[in-house]
Amino acid sequence: MSENWSDRHLELRLGNPGHGGFVVARHEGRVVFVRHGLPGERVVARVTEDRGGSYCRADAIEILDASPERVAPVCPVSGPGGAGCCDFSHASLHLQRDMKSQVVSEQLVRLARVQRDVDVEELPGTGDGTGWRTRVRLAVDPDGRPGYHRHRSSGIVTDLACPQIEAAAYDGVGEHDWKPGSEVQIVLDGAGERHVVEIAPPKVSRTGRTSPGRRGAMARRAAGGAPRAERVVVGSGRPVERVRDRSWELAATGFWQAHRGAAEAYSAVVSEWAGLSAGETAWDLYGGVGVFAAALAGSAGSSGHVDSVESARQAVADGKAALSDLPQVRFHADRVERAIAGLASPPRVVVLDPPRAGAGRAVIETVAAAGAERVVHVGCDPASFARDIGLYLGQGYHVDELRAFDAFPLTHHVECIALLTR
Repeated sequence: MSENWSDRHLELRLGNPGHGGFVVARHEGRVVFVRHGLPGERVVARVTEDRGGSYCRADAIEILDASPERVAPVCPVSGPGGAGCCDFSHASLHLQRDMKSQVVSEQLVRLARVQRDVDVEELPGTGDGTGWRTRVRLAVDPDGRPGYHRHRSSGIVTDLACPQIEAAAYDGVGEHDWKPGSEVQIVLDGAGERHVVEIAPPKVSRTGRTSPGRRGAMARRAAGGAPRAERVVVGSGRPVERVRDRSWELAATGFWQAHRGAAEAYSAVVSEWAGLSAGETAWDLYGGVGVFAAALAGSAGSSGHVDSVESARQAVADGKAALSDLPQVRFHADRVERAIAGLASPPRVVVLDPPRAGAGRAVIETVAAAGAERVVHVGCDPASFARDIGLYLGQGYHVDELRAFDAFPLTHHVECIALLTR
Protein backbone atom coordinates (compact mmCIF):
# COMPACT_ATOMS: atom_id res chain seq x y z
CA MET A 1 0.00 0.00 0.00
CA SER A 2 1.27 3.48 -0.89
CA GLU A 3 2.03 6.11 1.74
CA ASN A 4 -0.96 8.22 2.73
CA TRP A 5 -0.48 11.73 1.36
CA SER A 6 -3.33 13.47 3.20
CA ASP A 7 -2.43 17.13 3.98
CA ARG A 8 0.87 16.77 2.13
CA HIS A 9 1.93 19.76 -0.02
CA LEU A 10 3.02 18.88 -3.57
CA GLU A 11 4.56 21.06 -6.26
CA LEU A 12 2.84 20.05 -9.50
CA ARG A 13 2.64 20.92 -13.17
CA LEU A 14 -1.01 20.62 -14.16
CA GLY A 15 -2.16 18.83 -17.32
CA ASN A 16 -5.51 18.31 -19.02
CA PRO A 17 -8.94 18.82 -17.44
CA GLY A 18 -10.73 15.75 -16.10
CA HIS A 19 -14.42 15.03 -15.73
CA GLY A 20 -15.52 16.41 -12.36
CA GLY A 21 -14.08 19.92 -12.12
CA PHE A 22 -10.39 19.20 -11.72
CA VAL A 23 -7.19 19.09 -13.76
CA VAL A 24 -4.87 16.11 -13.81
CA ALA A 25 -1.30 16.01 -12.52
CA ARG A 26 1.19 13.23 -11.78
CA HIS A 27 3.59 12.89 -8.88
CA GLU A 28 5.84 9.99 -7.92
CA GLY A 29 3.92 7.57 -10.11
CA ARG A 30 0.48 8.57 -8.86
CA VAL A 31 -2.31 10.64 -10.43
CA VAL A 32 -3.46 13.74 -8.55
CA PHE A 33 -6.87 15.30 -9.28
CA VAL A 34 -6.38 19.02 -8.55
CA ARG A 35 -9.21 21.51 -8.07
CA HIS A 36 -8.79 25.29 -8.42
CA GLY A 37 -5.91 24.97 -10.89
CA LEU A 38 -5.82 25.37 -14.68
CA PRO A 39 -4.09 23.40 -17.47
CA GLY A 40 -0.42 24.27 -17.80
CA GLU A 41 -0.07 25.94 -14.42
CA ARG A 42 2.63 25.15 -11.85
CA VAL A 43 1.09 25.08 -8.39
CA VAL A 44 1.50 24.02 -4.81
CA ALA A 45 -1.39 21.69 -3.99
CA ARG A 46 -2.53 20.34 -0.65
CA VAL A 47 -3.79 16.75 -0.69
CA THR A 48 -7.37 16.75 0.61
CA GLU A 49 -8.26 13.08 0.16
CA ASP A 50 -6.13 9.96 -0.17
CA ARG A 51 -7.78 6.56 0.02
CA GLY A 52 -4.76 4.73 -1.28
CA GLY A 53 -4.42 3.27 -4.73
CA SER A 54 -3.33 5.03 -7.88
CA TYR A 55 -4.77 8.50 -7.28
CA CYS A 56 -5.58 11.16 -4.69
CA ARG A 57 -7.36 14.51 -4.62
CA ALA A 58 -5.91 17.95 -3.91
CA ASP A 59 -6.60 21.70 -3.91
CA ALA A 60 -4.25 24.21 -5.55
CA ILE A 61 -3.42 26.60 -2.71
CA GLU A 62 -0.57 28.58 -4.31
CA ILE A 63 -0.17 29.46 -8.00
CA LEU A 64 3.50 29.56 -8.98
CA ASP A 65 3.06 29.95 -12.77
CA ALA A 66 -0.42 31.23 -13.65
CA SER A 67 -2.32 30.56 -16.86
CA PRO A 68 -3.05 33.67 -18.95
CA GLU A 69 -6.71 32.60 -18.74
CA ARG A 70 -6.76 32.78 -14.92
CA VAL A 71 -9.02 35.51 -13.50
CA ALA A 72 -9.77 36.74 -10.00
CA PRO A 73 -12.24 34.17 -8.57
CA VAL A 74 -15.79 35.28 -9.33
CA CYS A 75 -17.32 33.16 -6.55
CA PRO A 76 -16.12 34.13 -3.04
CA VAL A 77 -17.18 30.87 -1.34
CA SER A 78 -15.88 28.14 -3.66
CA GLY A 79 -12.10 28.24 -3.23
CA PRO A 80 -9.93 25.62 -1.49
CA GLY A 81 -11.86 24.12 1.40
CA GLY A 82 -15.01 26.01 0.40
CA ALA A 83 -18.33 25.26 -1.25
CA GLY A 84 -18.57 22.86 -4.17
CA CYS A 85 -20.63 25.27 -6.27
CA CYS A 86 -18.20 26.95 -8.72
CA ASP A 87 -15.35 24.69 -9.88
CA PHE A 88 -14.19 27.11 -12.58
CA SER A 89 -14.75 30.46 -10.87
CA HIS A 90 -11.07 31.29 -11.43
CA ALA A 91 -11.06 30.71 -15.22
CA SER A 92 -12.16 32.93 -18.10
CA LEU A 93 -15.46 31.90 -19.71
CA HIS A 94 -13.50 31.06 -22.86
CA LEU A 95 -11.26 28.61 -21.03
CA GLN A 96 -14.18 27.14 -19.08
CA ARG A 97 -15.87 26.20 -22.35
CA ASP A 98 -12.64 24.91 -23.83
CA MET A 99 -12.10 22.61 -20.83
CA LYS A 100 -15.67 21.33 -21.05
CA SER A 101 -15.22 20.68 -24.78
CA GLN A 102 -12.12 18.61 -24.05
CA VAL A 103 -13.91 16.60 -21.37
CA VAL A 104 -16.93 15.81 -23.56
CA SER A 105 -14.68 14.77 -26.46
CA GLU A 106 -12.55 12.58 -24.17
CA GLN A 107 -15.58 10.84 -22.66
CA LEU A 108 -17.03 10.13 -26.11
CA VAL A 109 -13.77 8.55 -27.24
CA ARG A 110 -13.25 6.56 -24.04
CA LEU A 111 -16.79 5.31 -23.48
CA ALA A 112 -18.42 5.31 -26.93
CA ARG A 113 -15.44 5.04 -29.30
CA VAL A 114 -16.72 8.18 -31.04
CA GLN A 115 -14.17 10.67 -32.35
CA ARG A 116 -15.95 14.03 -32.43
CA ASP A 117 -14.87 17.65 -32.20
CA VAL A 118 -17.09 19.37 -29.62
CA ASP A 119 -17.58 23.11 -29.32
CA VAL A 120 -19.40 24.06 -26.12
CA GLU A 121 -21.77 26.92 -26.95
CA GLU A 122 -22.88 29.88 -24.85
CA LEU A 123 -26.58 30.05 -23.99
CA PRO A 124 -28.57 33.28 -24.30
CA GLY A 125 -28.75 35.13 -20.99
CA THR A 126 -25.29 34.06 -19.81
CA GLY A 127 -23.78 37.55 -19.76
CA ASP A 128 -20.57 37.56 -17.71
CA GLY A 129 -21.29 34.10 -16.30
CA THR A 130 -23.14 35.33 -13.20
CA GLY A 131 -26.86 35.67 -12.47
CA TRP A 132 -27.85 33.08 -15.06
CA ARG A 133 -29.47 30.64 -12.62
CA THR A 134 -33.24 30.77 -12.04
CA ARG A 135 -33.39 28.38 -9.08
CA VAL A 136 -31.16 27.14 -6.29
CA ARG A 137 -31.61 24.63 -3.46
CA LEU A 138 -29.79 25.32 -0.20
CA ALA A 139 -29.00 22.91 2.61
CA VAL A 140 -29.69 23.88 6.24
CA ASP A 141 -27.09 23.16 8.94
CA PRO A 142 -27.76 21.94 12.52
CA ASP A 143 -28.07 25.56 13.68
CA GLY A 144 -30.80 26.35 11.16
CA ARG A 145 -28.55 28.34 8.81
CA PRO A 146 -28.91 27.83 5.03
CA GLY A 147 -25.97 27.43 2.68
CA TYR A 148 -24.10 25.33 0.16
CA HIS A 149 -22.46 21.95 0.71
CA ARG A 150 -18.69 21.95 0.88
CA HIS A 151 -17.03 19.94 -1.87
CA ARG A 152 -17.34 16.17 -1.17
CA SER A 153 -18.56 16.91 2.34
CA SER A 154 -21.72 17.16 4.43
CA GLY A 155 -20.41 20.43 5.85
CA ILE A 156 -22.25 23.61 4.87
CA VAL A 157 -20.92 27.06 3.91
CA THR A 158 -23.47 29.58 5.18
CA ASP A 159 -22.20 32.72 3.42
CA LEU A 160 -24.93 33.18 0.77
CA ALA A 161 -22.69 34.75 -1.85
CA CYS A 162 -22.53 32.32 -4.80
CA PRO A 163 -23.04 34.54 -7.89
CA GLN A 164 -24.76 31.95 -10.08
CA ILE A 165 -28.12 33.49 -9.09
CA GLU A 166 -28.95 37.17 -8.60
CA ALA A 167 -28.20 38.45 -5.10
CA ALA A 168 -31.86 39.47 -4.67
CA ALA A 169 -32.76 35.77 -4.54
CA TYR A 170 -31.20 35.57 -1.07
CA ASP A 171 -33.01 38.58 0.45
CA GLY A 172 -33.99 37.68 4.03
CA VAL A 173 -33.12 34.00 3.57
CA GLY A 174 -30.06 34.07 5.83
CA GLU A 175 -32.01 35.69 8.66
CA HIS A 176 -34.99 33.35 8.55
CA ASP A 177 -35.43 30.57 11.14
CA TRP A 178 -35.15 27.30 9.17
CA LYS A 179 -35.57 23.79 10.49
CA PRO A 180 -32.19 22.00 10.87
CA GLY A 181 -31.74 19.35 8.19
CA SER A 182 -34.32 20.89 5.88
CA GLU A 183 -33.65 22.39 2.44
CA VAL A 184 -34.61 25.77 1.02
CA GLN A 185 -35.69 26.08 -2.60
CA ILE A 186 -35.44 29.56 -4.16
CA VAL A 187 -36.88 30.36 -7.60
CA LEU A 188 -36.76 33.55 -9.66
CA ASP A 189 -39.36 32.72 -12.29
CA GLY A 190 -39.93 33.92 -15.82
CA ALA A 191 -42.60 36.37 -14.64
CA GLY A 192 -40.14 38.12 -12.32
CA GLU A 193 -41.59 36.66 -9.11
CA ARG A 194 -39.57 35.14 -6.24
CA HIS A 195 -40.63 31.94 -4.53
CA VAL A 196 -39.02 30.46 -1.40
CA VAL A 197 -40.07 27.03 -0.12
CA GLU A 198 -38.83 25.07 2.88
CA ILE A 199 -38.57 21.32 2.27
CA ALA A 200 -38.83 19.26 5.46
CA PRO A 201 -35.90 17.05 6.51
CA PRO A 202 -36.07 13.49 5.14
CA LYS A 203 -37.51 10.84 7.47
CA VAL A 204 -34.52 8.55 7.86
CA SER A 205 -35.13 5.02 9.18
CA ARG A 206 -33.28 3.61 12.17
CA THR A 207 -31.00 1.73 9.76
CA GLY A 208 -30.11 4.99 8.04
CA ARG A 209 -29.43 6.74 11.34
CA THR A 210 -27.34 4.03 13.00
CA SER A 211 -25.65 1.97 10.28
CA PRO A 212 -22.35 3.38 8.94
CA GLY A 213 -22.10 0.88 6.09
CA ARG A 214 -23.72 0.35 2.73
CA ARG A 215 -27.16 -0.49 4.18
CA GLY A 216 -27.19 2.79 6.08
CA ALA A 217 -26.15 4.77 3.01
CA MET A 218 -28.87 3.13 0.93
CA ALA A 219 -31.47 3.90 3.60
CA ARG A 220 -30.38 7.55 3.73
CA ARG A 221 -30.56 7.87 -0.07
CA ALA A 222 -34.04 6.31 -0.09
CA ALA A 223 -35.21 8.78 2.56
CA GLY A 224 -33.82 11.70 0.57
CA GLY A 225 -35.77 10.63 -2.52
CA ALA A 226 -39.10 10.10 -0.74
CA PRO A 227 -41.86 12.77 -0.75
CA ARG A 228 -41.33 15.44 1.90
CA ALA A 229 -43.55 18.13 3.37
CA GLU A 230 -43.16 21.64 1.92
CA ARG A 231 -43.87 25.08 3.39
CA VAL A 232 -44.17 28.14 1.15
CA VAL A 233 -42.40 31.09 2.78
CA VAL A 234 -42.26 33.65 -0.04
CA GLY A 235 -44.45 33.90 -3.13
CA SER A 236 -47.09 31.43 -4.23
CA GLY A 237 -44.79 28.41 -4.58
CA ARG A 238 -46.07 28.15 -8.17
CA PRO A 239 -43.51 29.72 -10.55
CA VAL A 240 -44.57 30.66 -14.06
CA GLU A 241 -42.13 29.84 -16.87
CA ARG A 242 -42.39 30.42 -20.59
CA VAL A 243 -41.04 28.85 -23.78
CA ARG A 244 -41.96 30.58 -27.01
CA ASP A 245 -45.69 31.38 -26.87
CA ARG A 246 -46.60 28.88 -24.13
CA SER A 247 -46.56 29.23 -20.35
CA TRP A 248 -46.22 26.64 -17.60
CA GLU A 249 -47.20 27.03 -13.96
CA LEU A 250 -45.36 24.42 -11.91
CA ALA A 251 -44.27 23.51 -8.41
CA ALA A 252 -41.31 25.54 -7.13
CA THR A 253 -39.64 22.27 -6.12
CA GLY A 254 -40.33 20.64 -9.51
CA PHE A 255 -37.85 20.41 -12.35
CA TRP A 256 -37.18 23.27 -14.73
CA GLN A 257 -33.92 24.03 -16.50
CA ALA A 258 -31.66 26.06 -14.20
CA HIS A 259 -30.24 28.39 -16.87
CA ARG A 260 -32.71 31.05 -17.95
CA GLY A 261 -31.91 30.45 -21.64
CA ALA A 262 -31.82 26.65 -21.60
CA ALA A 263 -35.44 25.56 -22.03
CA GLU A 264 -35.94 27.75 -25.10
CA ALA A 265 -32.63 26.70 -26.69
CA TYR A 266 -33.09 22.97 -26.12
CA SER A 267 -36.69 23.09 -27.31
CA ALA A 268 -35.57 24.66 -30.59
CA VAL A 269 -32.92 21.96 -31.12
CA VAL A 270 -35.37 19.14 -30.34
CA SER A 271 -37.99 20.58 -32.69
CA GLU A 272 -35.47 20.90 -35.53
CA TRP A 273 -33.76 17.53 -35.10
CA ALA A 274 -36.94 15.52 -34.52
CA GLY A 275 -37.90 16.03 -38.15
CA LEU A 276 -41.46 15.10 -37.28
CA SER A 277 -44.23 15.51 -39.86
CA ALA A 278 -47.99 15.85 -39.51
CA GLY A 279 -49.68 12.63 -38.46
CA GLU A 280 -46.53 10.95 -37.09
CA THR A 281 -45.91 9.51 -33.61
CA ALA A 282 -43.26 10.61 -31.08
CA TRP A 283 -42.25 9.61 -27.56
CA ASP A 284 -41.02 12.14 -25.01
CA LEU A 285 -39.32 10.13 -22.26
CA TYR A 286 -38.44 11.68 -18.87
CA GLY A 287 -40.67 14.46 -20.17
CA GLY A 288 -41.15 16.63 -17.08
CA VAL A 289 -43.91 19.20 -17.59
CA GLY A 290 -43.93 18.66 -21.35
CA VAL A 291 -41.67 21.34 -22.82
CA PHE A 292 -40.38 18.99 -25.51
CA ALA A 293 -43.83 17.39 -25.92
CA ALA A 294 -45.20 20.82 -26.83
CA ALA A 295 -42.49 21.28 -29.48
CA LEU A 296 -43.16 17.82 -30.91
CA ALA A 297 -46.93 18.34 -30.91
CA GLY A 298 -46.58 21.43 -33.05
CA SER A 299 -44.90 19.37 -35.78
CA ALA A 300 -47.11 16.28 -35.42
CA GLY A 301 -50.28 18.34 -35.68
CA SER A 302 -53.74 17.31 -34.57
CA SER A 303 -53.52 14.07 -36.56
CA GLY A 304 -50.26 13.03 -34.87
CA HIS A 305 -49.55 11.55 -31.47
CA VAL A 306 -47.08 12.40 -28.70
CA ASP A 307 -46.63 10.21 -25.60
CA SER A 308 -44.89 11.95 -22.69
CA VAL A 309 -43.65 9.84 -19.77
CA GLU A 310 -42.67 11.32 -16.41
CA SER A 311 -42.50 9.68 -12.97
CA ALA A 312 -43.20 12.86 -10.96
CA ARG A 313 -46.99 13.07 -10.66
CA GLN A 314 -47.03 16.79 -9.90
CA ALA A 315 -45.03 17.47 -13.07
CA VAL A 316 -47.52 15.41 -15.08
CA ALA A 317 -50.45 17.35 -13.59
CA ASP A 318 -48.74 20.65 -14.39
CA GLY A 319 -47.95 19.48 -17.91
CA LYS A 320 -51.52 18.43 -18.57
CA ALA A 321 -52.75 21.85 -17.47
CA ALA A 322 -50.24 23.70 -19.66
CA LEU A 323 -50.91 21.54 -22.75
CA SER A 324 -54.66 21.11 -22.31
CA ASP A 325 -55.24 22.57 -25.79
CA LEU A 326 -53.11 19.83 -27.43
CA PRO A 327 -55.21 16.63 -27.50
CA GLN A 328 -52.48 14.86 -29.47
CA VAL A 329 -50.31 14.84 -26.31
CA ARG A 330 -50.93 12.03 -23.83
CA PHE A 331 -49.16 12.12 -20.45
CA HIS A 332 -48.16 9.01 -18.47
CA ALA A 333 -47.32 9.32 -14.76
CA ASP A 334 -44.96 6.36 -14.41
CA ARG A 335 -41.37 5.26 -14.58
CA VAL A 336 -40.10 5.09 -18.15
CA GLU A 337 -39.07 1.44 -17.74
CA ARG A 338 -42.66 0.47 -16.86
CA ALA A 339 -44.61 2.80 -19.15
CA ILE A 340 -42.69 2.32 -22.35
CA ALA A 341 -44.37 -0.97 -23.30
CA GLY A 342 -47.80 0.69 -23.45
CA LEU A 343 -46.91 3.66 -25.65
CA ALA A 344 -48.22 4.25 -29.16
CA SER A 345 -45.96 2.41 -31.59
CA PRO A 346 -44.00 2.56 -33.76
CA PRO A 347 -42.62 6.03 -32.96
CA ARG A 348 -40.91 7.91 -35.76
CA VAL A 349 -38.82 9.81 -33.21
CA VAL A 350 -37.99 9.41 -29.53
CA VAL A 351 -36.73 12.25 -27.34
CA LEU A 352 -35.03 11.35 -24.06
CA ASP A 353 -33.86 13.70 -21.29
CA PRO A 354 -32.90 11.23 -18.54
CA PRO A 355 -31.53 12.06 -15.08
CA ARG A 356 -27.79 12.42 -14.50
CA ALA A 357 -27.22 8.64 -14.42
CA GLY A 358 -28.44 8.32 -18.03
CA ALA A 359 -31.09 6.18 -19.71
CA GLY A 360 -29.20 2.88 -19.57
CA ARG A 361 -29.25 -0.34 -21.53
CA ALA A 362 -32.82 -1.52 -20.88
CA VAL A 363 -34.46 1.73 -22.00
CA ILE A 364 -32.23 2.20 -25.04
CA GLU A 365 -32.75 -1.39 -26.20
CA THR A 366 -36.52 -0.92 -25.90
CA VAL A 367 -36.39 2.34 -27.88
CA ALA A 368 -34.44 0.57 -30.61
CA ALA A 369 -36.80 -2.42 -30.62
CA ALA A 370 -39.77 -0.05 -31.01
CA GLY A 371 -38.39 0.95 -34.41
CA ALA A 372 -37.57 4.62 -33.82
CA GLU A 373 -35.79 6.04 -36.88
CA ARG A 374 -34.55 9.12 -35.05
CA VAL A 375 -33.54 9.64 -31.44
CA VAL A 376 -32.80 13.01 -29.81
CA HIS A 377 -30.90 12.32 -26.59
CA VAL A 378 -30.19 15.01 -23.97
CA GLY A 379 -27.60 14.46 -21.23
CA CYS A 380 -26.27 16.63 -18.40
CA ASP A 381 -23.32 14.37 -17.47
CA PRO A 382 -20.61 13.74 -20.11
CA ALA A 383 -19.79 10.23 -18.87
CA SER A 384 -23.41 9.03 -18.69
CA PHE A 385 -24.12 10.71 -22.02
CA ALA A 386 -21.18 8.96 -23.67
CA ARG A 387 -22.16 5.57 -22.22
CA ASP A 388 -25.67 5.98 -23.61
CA ILE A 389 -24.29 6.99 -27.02
CA GLY A 390 -22.25 3.79 -27.04
CA LEU A 391 -25.41 1.77 -26.34
CA TYR A 392 -27.21 3.39 -29.27
CA LEU A 393 -24.30 2.54 -31.56
CA GLY A 394 -24.64 -1.07 -30.47
CA GLN A 395 -28.26 -0.96 -31.65
CA GLY A 396 -27.31 0.18 -35.14
CA TYR A 397 -27.68 3.95 -34.72
CA HIS A 398 -25.05 6.47 -35.70
CA VAL A 399 -24.44 10.02 -34.49
CA ASP A 400 -25.74 12.51 -37.04
CA GLU A 401 -25.48 15.71 -34.99
CA LEU A 402 -24.06 16.68 -31.62
CA ARG A 403 -24.16 19.97 -29.75
CA ALA A 404 -23.01 20.93 -26.28
CA PHE A 405 -24.12 23.94 -24.23
CA ASP A 406 -22.51 25.82 -21.36
CA ALA A 407 -25.68 25.53 -19.30
CA PHE A 408 -23.87 25.88 -15.96
CA PRO A 409 -21.24 28.65 -16.20
CA LEU A 410 -18.57 28.76 -13.46
CA THR A 411 -19.04 25.00 -12.95
CA HIS A 412 -17.73 21.87 -14.70
CA HIS A 413 -21.23 20.81 -15.75
CA VAL A 414 -22.29 20.82 -19.39
CA GLU A 415 -25.41 19.80 -21.35
CA CYS A 416 -25.12 17.69 -24.50
CA ILE A 417 -27.70 16.86 -27.17
CA ALA A 418 -27.22 14.24 -29.89
CA LEU A 419 -29.27 13.23 -32.90
CA LEU A 420 -29.00 9.51 -33.67
CA THR A 421 -30.43 7.88 -36.79
CA ARG A 422 -30.49 4.49 -38.44
